[in-house]
Amino acid sequence: MTHAKLFIALCFSFCISSISSANDEWTPASYDRRKAIPNDSSAPAKLSPLNELPPLTSNEGVIRRVRLPEGVKAVAITFDMCELDTVTTGCDMEVLSFLRENRIPATLFMGGKWMRTHASRVKQIMKEGALFEIANHNWSHGNCALLSEEGLKAQILWTQAEYELLREESGANDIPNVPELFRLPYGRNNERALKVIAGLGLRVIQWDVAAEAGDNSKPSRAKRNAKTVAAMTKPGSILLFHANLVPKGTANLLREVVKILEGDGYMFVKVSELLAMGEAETVRDGYFSRPGDNYALDKRFGIDGTGRRKPFTGK
Repeated sequence: MTHAKLFIALCFSFCISSISSANDEWTPASYDRRKAIPNDSSAPAKLSPLNELPPLTSNEGVIRRVRLPEGVKAVAITFDMCELDTVTTGCDMEVLSFLRENRIPATLFMGGKWMRTHASRVKQIMKEGALFEIANHNWSHGNCALLSEEGLKAQILWTQAEYELLREESGANDIPNVPELFRLPYGRNNERALKVIAGLGLRVIQWDVAAEAGDNSKPSRAKRNAKTVAAMTKPGSILLFHANLVPKGTANLLREVVKILEGDGYMFVKVSELLAMGEAETVRDGYFSRPGDNYALDKRFGIDGTGRRKPFTGK
């Protein structure tokens, strides 16, 4: 083999090795499983971000979808990634690798405690800033209708601060200094919560399509459920999924939903992009599929939705 051919062969081998290594980084690992990482309910390294958002000039309420111009078929696929004070959850790399391999933009609503639990994965995601948008989902999934004002502010600001720390560590300078969008845990709020969130400069983003229905581990069931999800979707929809391995089989469902929607001519955009394309449709009280369908959750996950027996105050 000549020197030139040897050089080309070595370069090719290096490129293939680099691609393989990069792909391996996005495959599920043992530490991604639920409860694989010990629980840590302590406060973050800093309690408020250096970069604070200006208060919103108007309290628009809870955004469920976006009204788009005629003929524009765009939707936003979103994922909640969260955990309570009392337990750790997982990171669904099967979902994330599918999105990355197929260049499907998505908005990821991350809890601050979940971000700390899966810090290495979050920094990895941050480096894909053109594809993934990270938003705030409270520190430990605190119920905004139950938290005190000081507790709610701490849940939000701790998450902003954790994001800021990980952003600095990741070196991802091409993403926002702090998240600018917020999702209500359990879809719950009241007027006081909306005022607090708007005062911290965050827009509240919910959904009009709650995509996951039970266990989608079986491909046959995922296919059936995907047809239902696609039938509920319309231009300007915001779809709710999870990427913390709760519930099961999300990747199966996601693949089928994407296949159907792409076949119907839809394009996928991040929530911030969807908001820029049309007019937000809002309500004053959040819910899953119909008003009031989430009230029963107030008593299931601790005194304020964080799994705790004592109120979360941030102190």
